[in-house]
Amino acid sequence: MIRNDQELRVTLERVAQFQRRLEHLRRVETNPVNYRLSAAGFLAEIDRMNLEVREYLSLHPSEVQATV
Repeated sequence: MIRNDQELRVTLERVAQFQRRLEHLRRVETNPVNYRLSAAGFLAEIDRMNLEVREYLSLHPSEVQATV
């Protein structure tokens, strides 16, 4: 769970890094099956992190402090 704005920034950067890795993989992987197999883990992690970002941003700052 993201607890503060610093953790939010770190998580958003990690999402961006994973997206860049996927962009690179799309360019270099010639086999569609291999691409899907390789991309699945990245996509699952991006989804997980995006859910954390969404949950954090859905709370007012006073609510975030109360849940920590």
